[in-house]
Formats: sequence, C-alpha cells, structure tokens
Amino acid sequence: MPLTTTEETTTSDEITTADGPATRDEITTAGGPATGHEITPGHEITTSDEITTADGPATGHEITTSDATTTDHATTTVRARTLAARRIAELGDRARVCGLYDALGAPLYHDLATYDDPETRALLTAVRTTPGPVLDLAAGSGRFTLPLLATGRQVTALDLSTDMLALLRTALDRAPASMRARCTVVRGDMSRFALGQRFPHILLGTTSLSLLDEDGRAGLYRSVLAHLAEGGRFLLTVLERGDSDGPDETAVRVTGAGGTVYELYEHWPAGADSRSVTLLPADPPQDDSPVTVCTDRVAVLDLPRLEEELTASGLTITSRQFLSPPGERHRVTLLTTEASR
Repeated sequence: MPLTTTEETTTSDEITTADGPATRDEITTAGGPATGHEITPGHEITTSDEITTADGPATGHEITTSDATTTDHATTTVRARTLAARRIAELGDRARVCGLYDALGAPLYHDLATYDDPETRALLTAVRTTPGPVLDLAAGSGRFTLPLLATGRQVTALDLSTDMLALLRTALDRAPASMRARCTVVRGDMSRFALGQRFPHILLGTTSLSLLDEDGRAGLYRSVLAHLAEGGRFLLTVLERGDSDGPDETAVRVTGAGGTVYELYEHWPAGADSRSVTLLPADPPQDDSPVTVCTDRVAVLDLPRLEEELTASGLTITSRQFLSPPGERHRVTLLTTEASR
C-alpha cells in the first residue's frame, strides 16, 4: 500500500520550537505503543544479540515458546510466555511497572513521540484543504497538536490523561507566544464531550479508538457529529496487522528525542483481538535503582467493523487512504468521513 500523501509538511525547525522532538529516523519501531498517542511503526528490528533475556539472546523461537527464566534478584524460576514478560522478570524488584499514559509512563512515551511520519503528514495535508479550527481528540502530549499549531491553525487539544496534558502544556510553554495563543487544552473524555463549538476538522489518531469499548465508541461518534461544522470532516486512522506469517512478538531498539535508547516489545498474534506493548530503557544503570517499565494491552478494531460502526452512527466514509506499504506488520488506514445527509 504505497503512500498517497504529499511531502508538504511543517519543517523540523517549526516543530522543534515547541519541543525539540526526535526526527523520523530516530524513532523506528515495530509496534508503536498501545496508545491513543501512537508511536510510529517502522522497520529497525533488532538482531538476536541486541536484546537479551536472563538466559541468553532473544531468538525467533523464544518469542513464541514458554521458557524458564531465573531472575538475578532471587533463585525462583518464572514462567514467561513473552520476551517482554521475561525481561520484566529479569529486572525483578527493580521494575516499576506502569501504563503508557500515567505519571511514570507519559514522559517515556513523549520522548518517543514523532512529529514526522506518514500519519501526521497525511493529516496535515488533509487539514490544509479547509480553513478553520481543528479539534484534536486524544491529543496526548501533542503529536498532532504541535505540528498543526506550527502551520498557523487554531487547535483544541482534548485528552483524558492529566499526565499527558501536562507534557503538552510544558511543550506549549516553550513554544512561541503565537502558538500558545492558538491552542486550547481541554481535559475530557473523547467518548462524551461538549465544547460548545463546531469544527471543520476533527482528528483521531491511530489506535486511539481501540481504547474505547463499543458503548464508548458509540458515544464518540455522537459527540463528533454534534461538533462537526456544516460540511466538516472527521478524520481517523485504524491500525491492523498487515502480515499473516510474522512472529507473534517483535522487539526493537528505538532512540528518543533526548538520546535515551529504549527496548520496545509488541506481542500481537495474527487474528488476536488485542495486542500488548512494553517499553523500557534499553540500558538501565548497573545498580539496584528502579527501572520504569511501561506496558499496556490495547484492543484491536479491524477496518470492516469500524466502517460498519461509522456508517450506522450517521457518518459517511468519503475516502480511504493507505499509509503503509504492502506486507508490513502494521497496516495503517486513514478514513475521511462526513455527516450523512
């Protein structure tokens, strides 16, 4: 599925005035976080000697089998079905397990958020076709918000996580005053919100929809329809597995904007109704200090079901844009919808 976006986008200089994010080359992952604030998929798969477990290097066989791992902090043996679980077991009491969007996890996720990827470029291109303010749902720390502001748009950034929004506000504090003046930050639930304003563009990034159950998604669609301006568009992306014969689990090393190298694990068996993502520093200190381990499980919502729900809710799909090449593990599709007449 070739890219159908143009290369027109905000420059790195425009974006780094807000927060100095990592470049596209610095963030290449096999899975992206679980998240409502997606880490961009990529191809930099680690070799077998780059990520090791307590009992040796991670191999393709070890990914799909159950092996015994003896932790360094005790003599007990832990049965772990995934490399991520084995890595956590290896850390033992040092592991501070958290979610991707809470106080511990949000800074790690933010460090990996990329502002130059096919999804962001496609959304920026789509928004340029119509003037007016933009509503960025599940905005997180500003992966779409900051580039949109850099193009001169007015943006309302809505998210439920206070920790993610705190990171966005910090980025805005560092941004030029003109950008700050055009951004409204709202803590709210994307499944039910009332802003008293209509928007020509409402955006929702990859996997964010999967954070909601069926009732939550129905509430989202109702809220979106109530906030779409006449002729306005709701743009959202969906993530599916694009391969059927790849491994259940992948592991990569990724470099954040601040230079920290992370290990990123994704466990996503073909046909599964959810996927698990685990993120932690690749080279923690060689002492007993705590190590933050972010892990989340996210539901998988396939494109046919999503399209059926959108149509039933009163939204008409006007275009489908494939953002991933054929055969990649991650297949991202951008849907453009409008209120049904």
